[in-house]
Amino acid sequence: MQDIYDRAKRIRLAAFDVDGVLTDGTLYFSASGEELKAFHVRDGHGMKMLQAGGVQLAIITSRQSRCVELRAKGLGIDLVYQGTADKHAAFQDVLARLGLDAAAAAYMGDDVVDLPILRRCGLAVAVPDAPAAVRRQAHYVTRERGGRGAVRELCELVLYAQGAFERQLAPYLE
Repeated sequence: MQDIYDRAKRIRLAAFDVDGVLTDGTLYFSASGEELKAFHVRDGHGMKMLQAGGVQLAIITSRQSRCVELRAKGLGIDLVYQGTADKHAAFQDVLARLGLDAAAAAYMGDDVVDLPILRRCGLAVAVPDAPAAVRRQAHYVTRERGGRGAVRELCELVLYAQGAFERQLAPYLE
């Protein structure tokens, strides 16, 4: 576990897949064909705390969805890559825009399309129901499932490792 904390201390960017990570992976469609997704509020608050702790956030997903755009806007995430066939290229673009090395980035994914990033980032995180090939590439596998607190778990892990969790919690204890 010490290796994971050492990796988490260096994180300046946390990037996330959407389906299966920020959501439970289920795709919902309205009668009119509009795509709907359920996001966990505590995941969102964890992301806000991570941002306040100085970590940049990004979303990299191969699907295109208006609700992802709205969720990202609500969380103040400007680095949103949707409809991305080549997730690694999007990841490289984020790193270049922020002037970061891959070792300073965490990425959370849940399927084989995430492997190119998981194999190159500084802290690779998978959800517990990801395929075995994905879990094997992860430095850390969350206890919580995607859309059910996995993102919050990563956010808190990074905040604890960087000594910033108590500072983010302090306003709620006054």
